[in-house]
Amino acid sequence: MSSADFASLGIAAPVLKAVMQLGYEQPSPVQAASIPILLAGKNLLGTAQTGTGKTAAFALPFLSQLDENQKTPQVLVLTPTRELAIQVAEAFQSYAKHIKGFHVLPIYGGADIGGQLRGLKRGAQVVVGTPGRMLDHLRRRSLDLSQIKGLILDEADEMLRMGFIDDVETILAKTPPECQRALFSATMPPAIKRVADKYLGDAELVSIEN
Repeated sequence: MSSADFASLGIAAPVLKAVMQLGYEQPSPVQAASIPILLAGKNLLGTAQTGTGKTAAFALPFLSQLDENQKTPQVLVLTPTRELAIQVAEAFQSYAKHIKGFHVLPIYGGADIGGQLRGLKRGAQVVVGTPGRMLDHLRRRSLDLSQIKGLILDEADEMLRMGFIDDVETILAKTPPECQRALFSATMPPAIKRVADKYLGDAELVSIEN
């Protein structure tokens, strides 16, 4: 199949151009199911393993709705580890290469906070990071969530397993109520289901088997 399959999902032209140049041909099941839901502005609760293409499933629709002129954070992605934060930030960068003035900033512990503070001051439309460091920036008031339009919890069950769920809830509570939310998890333990019920409301469900 051709990249026209991605075109039919409705992603923005600059994002579609990047996807085509990356050699993506056919949307994976999680992408085909999730992208229309997120482009429609609905909350999403997704059960999907790593390796199913879920990063593109949330990155492509949220990038398609970015305001290029607004430099304060518009999309926030929470990940359990610095490695995943870096990986997700790199994916956003590659999908957004035709979006003028785009900046994505990964923020995580164990790295120079000065560089992160400078990056936030300069402006980043997408911020990807671990809950602890994200909370640290919120306490320092270096991270402004007032203009956040989209929040993604990636590998939510891993964040629970690593003891970050309280930090995650604190961050969720600080995002604007009208903010669109997506949660992806390989499994759906009761604590994650509770967070989803509380913060995602009537989310659309997507379940992808490996």
